[in-house]
Amino acid sequence: MSQVLDTPPSTTQAPPEADLAALAARHGLSVSGARPGLPEYVRQLWARRHFITAFATAKLTAQYSQAKLGQIWQVMTPLLNAAVYYFIFGVLLGTKHNVPDYVPFLVTGVFIWTFTQSSIMAGTRAISGNLGLVRALHFPRAALPISFALQQLQQLLFSMAALVVILLCFGVPVAASWLLAVPALVLQFTFNAGVSMVMARMGAKTPDIAQLMPFVLRTWMYVSGVMWSIDKITKGDDLPHIVTLLLQINPAAVYIDLMRFALIDSFHASQLPPHVWAAATGWALLAGVGGFIYFWKAEETYGRG
Repeated sequence: MSQVLDTPPSTTQAPPEADLAALAARHGLSVSGARPGLPEYVRQLWARRHFITAFATAKLTAQYSQAKLGQIWQVMTPLLNAAVYYFIFGVLLGTKHNVPDYVPFLVTGVFIWTFTQSSIMAGTRAISGNLGLVRALHFPRAALPISFALQQLQQLLFSMAALVVILLCFGVPVAASWLLAVPALVLQFTFNAGVSMVMARMGAKTPDIAQLMPFVLRTWMYVSGVMWSIDKITKGDDLPHIVTLLLQINPAAVYIDLMRFALIDSFHASQLPPHVWAAATGWALLAGVGGFIYFWKAEETYGRG
């Protein structure tokens, strides 16, 4: 017993972390979940493009699977929103006056705004709402917010069928300008995906942001000309120049106006903000590239803690 008590403590120390790191590197080991370089990350993401598409389609199919009307709600939801906005803003507040083709004007605005709103809301929960998937499988985490933005694009394309019917019913003719909807949607999708990645990183760290976003998005909607004409408001001298400029370069309003210009013949180029295509491209590049890099920088933190 005394021999045990008198035994001096071991002086053996664990090897320093630097030595362990060198040993791991010498044998080809790497940190689990370590962030790859940006080019390699892009390559990995491209390799998972089929997963991104399949995941978005599966989410879209399952979204209304419990409802009796099923996928009809993809079209009915924005249409019902448009009907409510028409009654409140068009009829009660009179915003439909001096706006030609107000119903197509309103429905187009609602559909395009819903695309942005839903993409951002889904992106905010992309990581925090899919922790099981994030922790179980190894894949570029940017695939999640991108797939949710793609899901909302697919839903918008379904809704566009109803929008075309509305345009025709209200006497808006088919025109070559409708082809401009394609580049406008590509730019808007890039913008939406970029903002979704920004919100996905923020939502992964602070899930409570998802509770705040509906109020932020509702405020953004009211200043984006969804229910009223920004062109009519900004033509007078009642607003300070800075307010007029902010309304015109608002990215949501830019994409809404581009789609109205493409689809509605009574919406003329003079109603577009200055340099609208440059602004749309600039917002898409800023949000798409900047949001992607911002999300990538925190890649190894997702699903931890």
